[in-house]
Amino acid sequence: MYNLYYAFPFSNYFQTPIYPPLGINSFYPMFPVPGWFNTPIYTPNCPTQPILLKDYGPCPFVVNIEQATIQNTNFRTALWTGKHLQLTLMSIGVGEDIGLEIHDDVDQFIRIEDGQGLVQMGDQRDKLEFQARVGADDVILVPAGKWHNIINTGCTPLKIYSIYAPPEHPHGTVHVTKADAEESHYR
Repeated sequence: MYNLYYAFPFSNYFQTPIYPPLGINSFYPMFPVPGWFNTPIYTPNCPTQPILLKDYGPCPFVVNIEQATIQNTNFRTALWTGKHLQLTLMSIGVGEDIGLEIHDDVDQFIRIEDGQGLVQMGDQRDKLEFQARVGADDVILVPAGKWHNIINTGCTPLKIYSIYAPPEHPHGTVHVTKADAEESHYR
């Protein structure tokens, strides 16, 4: 029979399987499918370069959202702003919150990448009847017209990303601290 190790002497090199893919050359394992070794290999555990956190919209854009969210240290950074959608990254310090807010005509999707917190929502500013504990990998959906707040109840910064439809903040928004965000909100 064929010696497959002859064709692939380094079986764990870049997590490459020791067997060639089935196809036209499956009878000749020492001659892999043309182009097979030229295929880029996705290796999620390899160290990666830091992501330049800036607003890439409205150009086409692909990003490792988990890496970008964890890397962000600003209170708010707009990562992509389009005509109908906006993606922002947030880092909420220990014991801090987003701040009670309402978006009259904007639906909001929030995903927690790291940390834990308490989300509150309601129809009135002083009556937040919905409360839920949230943590990593949880999603929060905020309908337009709902008062809402997220409080960091953990001992590490709460790392989240938020999608607004339509966009809520100007293109290129960066708020280093919550105070910066509140100051720009009242301008």
